[in-house]
Amino acid sequence: MTQEESDRFRQKLIETMSFPSVYMYKFIIESGNRNIALVENLFDEETEILTKESKAGKYISITAKQVVMNVDEIIAIYQKAAKIEGIMFL
Repeated sequence: MTQEESDRFRQKLIETMSFPSVYMYKFIIESGNRNIALVENLFDEETEILTKESKAGKYISITAKQVVMNVDEIIAIYQKAAKIEGIMFL
């Protein structure tokens, strides 16, 4: 995520959300225990995490619902996730 994209995303979140709030993250990543663990480790223990395997079993979609206190918490998760090879954001 470039700085410009991050700034636009931050502004959109500020305009559309109030805090604290529950935010839903959605990711797609290649199947594998290591990849799933990398994504799950981005979140607190209290976060509700759901996974769903694709029909062919090659990919896993991960949905995480987490209570966030501000926009910076949301951006921080996406910045950490961007370091995971092959991850896609929805």
